[in-house]
Amino acid sequence: MTMSVPDRAAAIATFRFIEVKLMELVAAWTPSTAEMEVKVMLGRHIWDFAQHADILGKRTFELRLPEQHSKRAAEPYVALLQSALAVKGTSERLAALYDAIMPGLERRYRAYISATDPILDEPSIIVLERILRDYERQRKEADTLRPSLKLQKADAQKFVASDRAIESVVAASA
Repeated sequence: MTMSVPDRAAAIATFRFIEVKLMELVAAWTPSTAEMEVKVMLGRHIWDFAQHADILGKRTFELRLPEQHSKRAAEPYVALLQSALAVKGTSERLAALYDAIMPGLERRYRAYISATDPILDEPSIIVLERILRDYERQRKEADTLRPSLKLQKADAQKFVASDRAIESVVAASA
């Protein structure tokens, strides 16, 4: 069964909320990150997340919601993102974001693409595929930076397990 327009709108608005939260998360980490090369990379990625939020926000309008509308993610996912704010140490931060949170979002974005109608929802697919390409580039940049700065790859299993335990990032409608 094809997702309805309200279902697609809710998902895209939730994805926008998450991209804004990623932008805020990385912006909060940047001042206390010691390595200048990481700060520069994070700055570029903040800009990427802002661009993602903007294009998703334009898509919400096309799906009959206000332009730039965000829908708060399911509470367990909000809690996961909130817990990432407390992560200290560059290696741990890189692991939380690039090895746990982003792969979880990649999986969810691909699931959305698989579940939606490729004709009726082609604009959403185009937007999400662009974000997925950006994520791939961002993760490669982080992976390249780690050895050059002699940063150990920290264990992200706690975040991976928490992410996998969350059935859906889209909160149930009231």
